[in-house]
Amino acid sequence: MRLKAKLVLAITGMIVALVVLFSYIYISQLLQQRIVAAYDTATLLSRELQDAASDAQPDFSDTRVDTSNPDAVRAALIETLQTDPNLNTFLDSIVANSSIIYDAAVAGQDDRAILDTDPNLIGQTLTDRPDLRQVRDAGFREQLRLVFSAPRVYDVRMPLQLNGTPFGSTRVGVSTVFLKNEIQPHLHRAIVISVSAILISLILAAGLSNLALSPLARISQRLDSVTAGKVEALHPDEERQDEYGLVTLKIAHLGRQMRDVKEVFSALKDNLDQIMATLQDGLMLFTRDSRVVLVSASAERFVGRPRGEILGRNVNDVFAESTRLGHVVLESFRSRRPLNGGEVEGENGRRIQVSVDFIQEGGEQIGALLVMRDAESVRRIEDEIELSRRLSAIGRLTSGVAHEVKNPINAIVVHLEVLRQKLQQIDPDTKRHMDVIGSEIQRLDRVVQTLVDFTRPVELRLGEMDLRKLLEDVAVLAAPEAERHGVIIIRDLPPEELPVSVDSDLVKQALLNVVNNGVQAMPEGGTLTMSATRSNGGATVDIRDQGHGIPADVRDKVFNLYFTTKKTGSGIGLPMTYRIMQLHHGDIEFESAENQGTTFHLTFPLLQAAPEPAPEVVSEA
Repeated sequence: MRLKAKLVLAITGMIVALVVLFSYIYISQLLQQRIVAAYDTATLLSRELQDAASDAQPDFSDTRVDTSNPDAVRAALIETLQTDPNLNTFLDSIVANSSIIYDAAVAGQDDRAILDTDPNLIGQTLTDRPDLRQVRDAGFREQLRLVFSAPRVYDVRMPLQLNGTPFGSTRVGVSTVFLKNEIQPHLHRAIVISVSAILISLILAAGLSNLALSPLARISQRLDSVTAGKVEALHPDEERQDEYGLVTLKIAHLGRQMRDVKEVFSALKDNLDQIMATLQDGLMLFTRDSRVVLVSASAERFVGRPRGEILGRNVNDVFAESTRLGHVVLESFRSRRPLNGGEVEGENGRRIQVSVDFIQEGGEQIGALLVMRDAESVRRIEDEIELSRRLSAIGRLTSGVAHEVKNPINAIVVHLEVLRQKLQQIDPDTKRHMDVIGSEIQRLDRVVQTLVDFTRPVELRLGEMDLRKLLEDVAVLAAPEAERHGVIIIRDLPPEELPVSVDSDLVKQALLNVVNNGVQAMPEGGTLTMSATRSNGGATVDIRDQGHGIPADVRDKVFNLYFTTKKTGSGIGLPMTYRIMQLHHGDIEFESAENQGTTFHLTFPLLQAAPEPAPEVVSEA
């Protein structure tokens, strides 16, 4: 429910409640006044009846009544009252002239009726009826109950003294039936007026409050627009100097500030998400109360839970004390001691490097940063760096050596030809030795030329290609060699395109080197599978053979220049493949098991995610 609707309901409800309260007071006072008026009328008639009875008493000094005998005097008074025409006439007029009077009577001290508007009750003991003051002094709801419940008669009594002594009382009876008939028209009119007043107040209050609070609807709409990131221009009627205009102006300024902050925050968040998505390390940032506010995508594989379940939770909810990783992290948080690169064994058996740094500002701890790193990946990267360093060093060395060896070889070849021309008659043994020298010089020249080719700077000729087409071409090129070894090449390629930006000739050579190695690893025939999959913004090519596998003691040397386990191998194929993958910002790994074959994984950046490759620059001495 909107704020305006709430305020309109509140104002309307308050005004209607006030009108209902005033109507209640009005009706209760009206009922009270009518009952008090009835009581006053009955009291007045009872006093007049008292005065009329007092005026009717005779002077017993001129009569034969024995004034010394109280019984005689009382009997004479009763007879006088019963026979007095004025008193009897007045008694009858009480009931005739008042609409609320039920009866009237003069009773003696023994409650026997001396005079009564009902002649049948004269001489009878009158019923003891409640006093009308009980109704007069009751509350509103009690008065309604007494008046509008079962019919009843209430008395108003006045003491009566005759001849200077207590004689009895005068009684005037008021019937609730007559009282209800007297009050009901007034109550009905009051109720009608009250209901009309409530309805009118309801309509007026709702209308006026809605009109008065109509600016709130526009303010609410503007706040919704600000919340949604939209900043609308001020209308001319909103550029006022009253409270509404000032509030609208402040909301507009606040909206512009929020939009600017949101744009900056969105840009920072997008950049941060991109950075966190590409991080290989598991990174988690905690607040001062050890709650997670930032999680990298890689942290999921270390913790074993998705990022959505980690964010906002306490460190005790994220890590379990029963695990090795959880025990180390929780112990560091409990003791508030940093942890620098400690290694623990994960649940899957992999080694994990763990670092915990506590962030402080002004001597007060404001958070903590947890970094989890795959120790095996670190070692693999270190090995790759070392391999690259060694290849670079070998390249620099071989470049100089090849350059220096090339010239003497050329001179030897020239002088050998000159020697052949000078020796007109050569015996068979000499010719054989010279032929051996010539063939060896040619082989040495090919080796030197290979060195020169390997160390020469490469200028990439990049072009957009479908990686599946490159694999098809490599399969065609490798088909003769595979057929000669009895190997069947199987291609398992995805239906969707795998666009890459590569030098097609170099990549074909890199893939062909791996395929030929796989074919030559199966001298007795078998199956070689080439597959490609899309993963994490890249495309991975898997080349799997069914050979005897690479021995464990030489697996770390397969990318070394001139290292080979084949009798006729040059030891340049895989190093050249490794170098080509580096030039294309790719990656090459392999898995091998004895008598179970070898699988090479070559990963290429897809076109939309690939950084611009930089040509390798190597100085040729």
